[in-house]
Amino acid sequence: MNPEMTQKGSLLYRTLLALALIVLAAALRIAPHPWNFTPVGATALFSGAVLKDRRLAFLFPLVALFAGDIFIGFHKLLPIVYASFLVNVAIGLWLRDRRTIARVSLATLLGAIQFFFVTNFAVWQLLGGFPHTASGLVACYIAGVPFFWNTLAGDAFYVALLFGSFAFAERFSPAFERSSRRMLP
Repeated sequence: MNPEMTQKGSLLYRTLLALALIVLAAALRIAPHPWNFTPVGATALFSGAVLKDRRLAFLFPLVALFAGDIFIGFHKLLPIVYASFLVNVAIGLWLRDRRTIARVSLATLLGAIQFFFVTNFAVWQLLGGFPHTASGLVACYIAGVPFFWNTLAGDAFYVALLFGSFAFAERFSPAFERSSRRMLP
């Protein structure tokens, strides 16, 4: 068989698997779950790390978020939340060349931390539940700590599921083999 055709077929299978895993994770977002224990941050990291087309890597998590929000509902902070998840996609881009357990773990932690700081700042700034003072901002961050732990736990769980499933497919299915360790979907 033509090696170029084999490589293109592998790329197609890898991309389809990545997209299927993202769709599955997005569907899980609308299932009942503890506050902030969702697959969204992990999906964004995964998308940035494994989808070769950067436009698709940034677009697909946004589409998945929007589809979920049709069922969950829309709110004032959506642009901020969506932007924060685009930061997670950018963090995922850092994983493209070397997806090690340590790097994926660090990316997961960084994604949860940036989401915490960005979204809680938006809550303080835009929702009016806290005074617009330094102590009000600190109080907002303190009130958000329980949500941070759920975000981190959800991200860690779904990162293990997404990256683990993908690594399993790469290792045990010839259709997903990489011809070079640097070739990513």
